[in-house]
Amino acid sequence: MEKIEHTTVTTNGIKMHVASIGSGPIILFLHGFPELWYTWRRQLLSLSSLGYRCVAPDLRGYGDSDAPPSPESYTVFHVVGDLVGLLDALGVDKVFLVGHDWGAMIAWNFCLFRPDRIKALVNLSVPYHPRNPKVKTVDGYRALFGDDFYICRFQVPGEAEAHFAQMDTAKVLKKFLTTRDPNPPCIPKETGLKALPDPPALPSWLSEDEINYFATKFNQKGFTGGLNYYRAMNLNWELMAPWTGLQIQVPVKFIVGDLDITYHIPGVKEYLQNGGFKKNVPFLQEIVVMEGVAHFINQEKPQEISMHIYDFVKKF
Repeated sequence: MEKIEHTTVTTNGIKMHVASIGSGPIILFLHGFPELWYTWRRQLLSLSSLGYRCVAPDLRGYGDSDAPPSPESYTVFHVVGDLVGLLDALGVDKVFLVGHDWGAMIAWNFCLFRPDRIKALVNLSVPYHPRNPKVKTVDGYRALFGDDFYICRFQVPGEAEAHFAQMDTAKVLKKFLTTRDPNPPCIPKETGLKALPDPPALPSWLSEDEINYFATKFNQKGFTGGLNYYRAMNLNWELMAPWTGLQIQVPVKFIVGDLDITYHIPGVKEYLQNGGFKKNVPFLQEIVVMEGVAHFINQEKPQEISMHIYDFVKKF
């Protein structure tokens, strides 16, 4: 881990912290919530040893990157803009892209907006869903799962932060990172995160030291930056009207765990298996469903995910 380099890049009006290691073709890794560049620590080490330069930023709002206060500063245009600026700062034209959770959603949009900068994409957990012109994103989730669904509960500025503040940051992170319940996570207004079960013990793939690294950064930065991505979802829906109906035009491999909450959203399995996904992602080359694996798949199965990435990107 001490071989990983840490730099700060100025891009799109913010300062972005970037972890990187290795030399060769660049693989750019995009993390999700509530995570950091650190979620990719094992992929950085294994893929850099196979001849790639691995680059993992803290996305805006996270870790050692700047965190603008307003939710309106967290649209996919802002975040993809940060990443285009990062590629320019690195002096590189095209990269391999890997995303998970929010990082996967950002990656899909990166490919929509700037396919000229992406050689190929490996995306984890969140499949590409084209914009539904009839229903705003958060409104759609509310209709499916109700007001207590976590995305709906995260909408009001300050509310989720107040719930999180009622318990130790490390415990908040343990609740998220170790969950294995594929049902939609609901956070009732009255009880907050206490409604989510406590892990009986940390799994073998996550140590107290690793939890404490995450917790230290979230104690410094707070959760508002990460939560602002959710608060910009309906704004994204409005701004992305011109891209309605567009397909993803880069080669893609998609990986999901069969215990992932995203895999159990009504209609998702059928969408992945019955051709709907392939229609929207015409250069989709492979779908991998990993058995007995939950949402934080790149941390739970680091070696397998590294090999899945390597097996795909080495073709190009």
